Amino acid sequence: MLERGGSNATDRQVAERRNSDIDHTTTFLKQGMPDKAWRFTIGFGGGSNCWWACTPRMMPNDFRLKSLYGVGRDWPISYDQLEPWYQEAEEIMAISGSDTGTPFPRSKPYPQPPHRFTDPDRLLKAAYPDGWFPQPTARARIATASRAACCANGICNLCPISAKFTVANDLTGLYQDDRVTLLLRAEALAIETAGGMATGVVYRRDGAEQTARGDLIVLGANAIFNPFIMMKSGLDHPLLGRRLHEQTSVDALVYLDGVDNFQGSTSITGHGYMLYDGPHRSRHGACLIESWNRPEFRNEPGRWRQIQLLKCIVEDLPQERNRVALSREHPDKPVLHFEARSDYATRGVAALDEALPRILAKLPVERVEIKRSVNVTEAHVLGTTVMGDDPSDSVIDANLVHHQVRNLMVMGSGAFPTGAPANPSLTISALALRAAEHQHRPGGRSS
Repeated sequence: MLERGGSNATDRQVAERRNSDIDHTTTFLKQGMPDKAWRFTIGFGGGSNCWWACTPRMMPNDFRLKSLYGVGRDWPISYDQLEPWYQEAEEIMAISGSDTGTPFPRSKPYPQPPHRFTDPDRLLKAAYPDGWFPQPTARARIATASRAACCANGICNLCPISAKFTVANDLTGLYQDDRVTLLLRAEALAIETAGGMATGVVYRRDGAEQTARGDLIVLGANAIFNPFIMMKSGLDHPLLGRRLHEQTSVDALVYLDGVDNFQGSTSITGHGYMLYDGPHRSRHGACLIESWNRPEFRNEPGRWRQIQLLKCIVEDLPQERNRVALSREHPDKPVLHFEARSDYATRGVAALDEALPRILAKLPVERVEIKRSVNVTEAHVLGTTVMGDDPSDSVIDANLVHHQVRNLMVMGSGAFPTGAPANPSLTISALALRAAEHQHRPGGRSS
């Protein structure tokens, strides 16, 4: 395994207030929207170091946008095909989730009980019993052998007590296997091919270029660097690097009337699906609502806690003009061309002006303030190595295998044909588990 970064222990990350000693913003160039940010972590464990461990599944209809609503494109697999792998990923990560029903079909209960609701969450659950649920999360509700129970301190990117799932917390045993060699500070540069097959990976370590040979090559360098490495390797495709996108989001402050907040047992406690699925998706993006339990106090004596922060996450449709590209002037850095969010996402955000106060009217609410500017990033990078059945309009197949180079697998959220509001990490993990079984047992459950 080649890892570009180092191995940064949790205590060091907390002490230095950073997840990696490599500033990710120095590893790429940007063109287009000047305020658009892209966030990720370079180092052993990757995004598991910095993530907030939010793990909702995608909804069944997220896989069928084109068929149902005439927008975007369908995925080459269905929710039902991925469901066993969702379950397996949740068990590996010891996910905490609802024990009284979920918005998506499940074959088994969650491994851990749900986190404690806040009082506003309880009111929302009473008003929308089929629309409001505890957030599924890899922030432990009860301690495990390797993790403490979440303390709800609200700095989950630098969890000081190791309450969330990370590679370092939960999967280090894999790297202690004698069959695994982990090379740190080894930057993958290109894939070597011969006769239509991948034969190795050229990498740079300690200033020298070397080649690692293999029968199966697996790229897992995120949706920016996967296409970048493939482009430098001459693995061209009309859609390679294109359709760069992520969800967009906007925050709202809800001023409560006589209801105190912040009784929850984790940083984000509730998930609202009232604005998620339905005919509106033919016109604008679905919205997933998060309720935050990180204190943001109200500046009124005696009413400090009568406030609720909601994050409204809206899906964005991929556009081919937004892309990862090579740079002649800086060949070691990808260029991220992001011109604009889609009108579909923009209309979804605009719809909140009417929809959010309407659904909150069932609660004792004084007023709702929706922030005028969207958040600069959701720290998700999607869509640049799109999966599909047809090699002419997709880079990889449903098992994450390159259409032309059949011993090259391309992992991660670059495979996503569309960007549903749900956080992508659980779906990334489920797709990886499914793809691994396909390699190990062709024709097994993954088929």
